[in-house]
Amino acid sequence: MELRQLEAFAAVMSSGSVTAAGRLLGRSQPSITRSIQELEAEIGYALFLRSGPRVTPTEQGFLLYDDVAHALSSLRHIRARAREIAEGKQQPMRLAATSALAAGLLPHAIARAEAAHGVRALQVRSVSPEQVLHAVLTSSAQLGLTSLPLEHRGLDVHWIGQANCVAALPEADPLARLATVPVAALAGRRFITLANPYRLRGRLDQALAQAAPGLIESNSSLNALAAVRAGLGVAILEPVSALGLPVQGVAIRPIDQDIPFFFGVVTPQATPIAPAVAAMTDVLAETAAALLPDFMRHEASAHASLLHSIHGKDEFSTDPI
Repeated sequence: MELRQLEAFAAVMSSGSVTAAGRLLGRSQPSITRSIQELEAEIGYALFLRSGPRVTPTEQGFLLYDDVAHALSSLRHIRARAREIAEGKQQPMRLAATSALAAGLLPHAIARAEAAHGVRALQVRSVSPEQVLHAVLTSSAQLGLTSLPLEHRGLDVHWIGQANCVAALPEADPLARLATVPVAALAGRRFITLANPYRLRGRLDQALAQAAPGLIESNSSLNALAAVRAGLGVAILEPVSALGLPVQGVAIRPIDQDIPFFFGVVTPQATPIAPAVAAMTDVLAETAAALLPDFMRHEASAHASLLHSIHGKDEFSTDPI
């Protein structure tokens, strides 16, 4: 495969047409078409279905695109890094975080790190918890900020943060007048909740058992907050995005039950940590303590006992996933 072929494929996928891809890359339409045909001949299957000037990605095209986009992104990173080396610039710190932590905690921590440590150059990726782990394990990120628990060889957990979940209500809701919202008072209400049953969602099931029909599931706390603002229901959410990124029209209140949210910082195991990365791990904990009123910091050695408290298991496998 040649770079020009992969660039042509990605450009057509992104822009939706061969003509637009040519404009993006500064190449002629015949050149784009030829590159894609050569790529299809090499891999042995069609990437697009053609209907006159229109093209539609095939299923195989969609499956290949993520890997091609990742490879091109890595190449752009190498090019940028080469320029930085030539210019004597500092290498950016590479961070991967879940969307809630990237939006609610990380910007506050970066501001604190800039003021205290002069940290300037950063690259931040917002991905799923599983992709955070993958980014750290493959060294595409030097530091990961993710929800917990996790059991995976190859990672060092530096600290574990705990904070209680909160209720998100429309500001005009009568329950928003309360300092603390009783979960029982939410019975019969329509809930907006998170979809992943293996993480926070599993701890919300008891509260959701008495919810009204019409549950709305989302993979993002930010989407849930937007749904609450639109008056579509109420939510019990992790507190980081709820408190770290306030949404106008949404009231955030403590609840009368302990539904803990656990999160922490991970780095590659057996890999020396740069001083700036080590400083950022501490800054993230300091920022979380300042942001979350009931924040508790646990040492990494407490991970097994936290797993026990969440899942109620007597034994925990240390086998890799």
